[in-house]
Amino acid sequence: MSEKQQHTPVLVAGAGLAGLSTALFLSWHEVPCLVVERHRGVSPHPRARGINPRAMELMRSVGLEQEVRATESARALAHNSGVLAAQSLAGHQLGALHEQYFMDVRTDLSALSPTGWCLCHQDEFEPVIRQRAEELGARFSYFTELESFEQSADGVTARLRDRATGDVRTVTADYLVAADGPAGPVRGALGIGVEGPGTTGHFLNIHFEADLAEELGDRRFIMCYTFNDTVRGALMPLDNSRRWLLHVIFDPATEDAASFTDERCRELVRAAAGVPELEVKVLGTMPWEAAGRTATAFAAGRAFLVGDTAHVMPPSGAFGSNTGVQDAHNLAWKLAAVLRGEAGPGLLDSYDAERRPVCAATVEQAVLRSKDRPRLADKEPAPANSAIHADSEIWFGWQYRSGAVLPAPADTVPDGVWNGDPRGLPGTRAPHVVLTRDGQEVSTLDLFTRAPVLLAGPEAEPWARAARVAADQAGVTLDVLRIGDALRDPSDAWGPAYGVGADGAVLVRPDGVVAWRSPAAQDDPGAVFDDVLKALLAR
Repeated sequence: MSEKQQHTPVLVAGAGLAGLSTALFLSWHEVPCLVVERHRGVSPHPRARGINPRAMELMRSVGLEQEVRATESARALAHNSGVLAAQSLAGHQLGALHEQYFMDVRTDLSALSPTGWCLCHQDEFEPVIRQRAEELGARFSYFTELESFEQSADGVTARLRDRATGDVRTVTADYLVAADGPAGPVRGALGIGVEGPGTTGHFLNIHFEADLAEELGDRRFIMCYTFNDTVRGALMPLDNSRRWLLHVIFDPATEDAASFTDERCRELVRAAAGVPELEVKVLGTMPWEAAGRTATAFAAGRAFLVGDTAHVMPPSGAFGSNTGVQDAHNLAWKLAAVLRGEAGPGLLDSYDAERRPVCAATVEQAVLRSKDRPRLADKEPAPANSAIHADSEIWFGWQYRSGAVLPAPADTVPDGVWNGDPRGLPGTRAPHVVLTRDGQEVSTLDLFTRAPVLLAGPEAEPWARAARVAADQAGVTLDVLRIGDALRDPSDAWGPAYGVGADGAVLVRPDGVVAWRSPAAQDDPGAVFDDVLKALLAR
């Protein structure tokens, strides 16, 4: 057995979607990282496929939006919409999801975002992220197991085992990010538990090929729940032609996933399709548990949890993997700022303070949606649960509370996580407003990339000047942009959207979250902004 030692600023355990996103956003911020994954490569199973508008905004921020939309599945499913319920694909339609909370590709989101939904299979999405992360400097080690780790005041020491050779190497890191899934060892080793409603069901994914063009017809849905005597499940087209997924319910207490032989899977597919003699080729199966759980802490010392390691939720609403992407985006700029010496370690405390309440509330929303779906089969369905918030609110309407959010006394903050009318309040996602730059339209969201941004009103030169001085004295990178200079606001929408006047200013973090705002001028902008910058960066 040989042993080698190396150092990396950030060690990421797990190369699923959350781990890959962590590597992408860290490398975007020029932070070297090493990602270790116990499997041989990315999963070949389609699994999750709905990239919601907020996650697409984050892909857009690192220049990947068009590349994701160019994948085979994204192009094939670009116009699919709607959730149906039917006896079978060829049988009688029982109902459809028409609730106001539900927003898919048919919903016009142009007033809220510069982008929108993308239906891209996870087995195509993950390689796109990995390739860009590698281009930006991230390193990957597949078929490598995180055998153990120890923390100290200065960092993390991990033992990694090559599963092919048995060789062990020791890696030291400043920080560890656990993205090894709900069954991975890291969260347990950190002594972090979970809370929430727990298991809501067990399912088996059947990935198959079959010619269902005639039964599908000209319908282009996202999902069709099937209810008949043989199978209760959900059919999802992967290419609107031959490739499909079928989710079927099963009880592991009475049957094992191994009992789903190819022949049994073919019979279930035929029942869901409503075609008894259908020729079916089973490509693979994957059992999974639907559950609602949130870790009791998202951080312990120098270790942080992201994705399914931090939270699991039913797929209804397509929040799960997208929430993990948002975890990674929130954490990456903070690790980068601390590692560069621009921020104090206290900034990292805001990760748990911000993401855990939002993720717990998102888990709750996913569970509520999963309980709502069976109504689709009812002849006269009862009203939806009033506790379900609109999809757009889950994507865009959360509000953080932490030391990295600096509300003014006049900024009234509602109770809870969701805010249906954020209006640029500190702790909320910076609103999308269409501006012009060099005669070209640009979203305000496209202004937020690697550094904090001060957006100053057309009469707010004192704020712009104060911000430049404070950043220069602190040795901090800060972009200062004033409406009316290179940026124009032809519709006069920016001020009302952000809750400031012509002489006001807004500080937006690299993750596109409003950190602070002043609706108007103040007597000593230099002193005020100096305090704001120090508080944001925990200096």
